[in-house]
Amino acid sequence: PLMFNTGIMVQWNIIRHTQDDFSITAFALTAYTMLTMFRHMSMGFVHILHNNAGVLYHAHVRPLDILIARGLLETFGCLATFFVAYIPLSLLGVIQPIRDPLLLFGAWFLAAWFSFTFGIIIEGLSEMNEIVERVLPPLMYLTLPLTGAFSMQSWLPPKARDILSYSPLANTMEMFRCGMFSADVTTYWSVPYVLACCFAQTVVGLLLIEKARKHIEMY
Repeated sequence: PLMFNTGIMVQWNIIRHTQDDFSITAFALTAYTMLTMFRHMSMGFVHILHNNAGVLYHAHVRPLDILIARGLLETFGCLATFFVAYIPLSLLGVIQPIRDPLLLFGAWFLAAWFSFTFGIIIEGLSEMNEIVERVLPPLMYLTLPLTGAFSMQSWLPPKARDILSYSPLANTMEMFRCGMFSADVTTYWSVPYVLACCFAQTVVGLLLIEKARKHIEMY
């Protein structure tokens, strides 16, 4: 993730140095670290239970344990990537210090919860139907504009902003940037809406995982 994010930040700086009251480096860093976590959880959860079915022979290991372990790995791995890039850039004065750490961490873990629950839904569906594995990659690319990674909502016309407000990931992206950038930068996000989506996805995901267990071949 760090190599990918570094390449993106360099390219964006070549194209455009600043936007509003923050550097384009900071904008790219916030966009691609969170987007990387979402993509890794979504794509990485496909057939994860089937591929680790041997571990389920242990009496104390449940399917949810495998999913949680992978989710924590991606959550803290991508967060570490953010800080490995952020700390030297901040010390060099390339990007501004984090304005509100509590808001930033809150946004990150809301995004992690959403990404995790989306991932377990994908895993449950992929265990029951192989077509999910083939449809997911193009679907992830087609929905990239809905992640909020490529623009601030304040840059968009009202109608586009209203559409993007229905994306939980775009809400967490804006919340993350609100904690990162100065108070002068306008952001749009709703914690209750993201929480409602996460709770709903958690229920659906757990039901799908329970149903998918019978499709997992033990070998």
